Amino acid sequence: MIAEIGGRRFEWGPRTYVMGIVNATPDSFSGDGLGSNEEAAVEQGLRMVREGADMLDVGGESTRPGHIQITPAEEVARTENIVRRLSHEAAVPVSIDTYKLEVAEAAVAAGATMVNDIWGLTRSPAIADLAATHGCALVVMHNQDGTEYSGDLIDEVKRFLREAVARAVAAGVPRERVIIDPGIGFGKTADQNWVVMRRLRELRELGQPILIGTSRKSFIGKVLDLPVTERVEGTAATVVAAVLRGADIVRVHDVLQMTRAVRVADRMR
Repeated sequence: MIAEIGGRRFEWGPRTYVMGIVNATPDSFSGDGLGSNEEAAVEQGLRMVREGADMLDVGGESTRPGHIQITPAEEVARTENIVRRLSHEAAVPVSIDTYKLEVAEAAVAAGATMVNDIWGLTRSPAIADLAATHGCALVVMHNQDGTEYSGDLIDEVKRFLREAVARAVAAGVPRERVIIDPGIGFGKTADQNWVVMRRLRELRELGQPILIGTSRKSFIGKVLDLPVTERVEGTAATVVAAVLRGADIVRVHDVLQMTRAVRVADRMR
């Protein structure tokens, strides 16, 4: 399956792509939020491309546990110029990490060619129409309030993602541009995150490219008993495991180290 995103060709399967995270937030869980420092955010994105990132994901609202929700206008103010500059200066596609239609619209107008929706079109279904109209790729992530599941965890994740993909395709987004994400750290306990990691191959049944985001997350910290700033090696272990289980994109903070880990894992696969 081949997709064109932002003028670049992505072939899902033969290799794994690396997405670099650019957090334009003051309260990122990972400790790398750059707040209103536009210059630092742009330089970080450009450095990530030099280090091997195949795409960049710009976010303006923290999604850490207990985060304070901000207005769409504030989120646009944090991200719009960064997206615009990276879209012009970085030679890779730029994604906007948001579930709010107004934010996605502003980012796409500024040059974003991918929308990363952490609520899988359940909060703003019209994001699918936006992506279809502008030829954008669309990431739909599994998410829910709470961590209770009435049935098998992976079956429920697959059901959610299957519905999100169907909604996107019905809106006109080409199937090869719809990327699924099981939502590590969202609506799941630490133990449930490990279940998703172990059973990641089962998502291949949906026939879509898979994005996985484990970078620096607390389920790794609990295993290592280490703070967020010391989880690079643990993240690398999960990245390699994800690649060997069929991930097509890994979303990471530490691009240089994870690009190297991905290259080795791809060779192993």
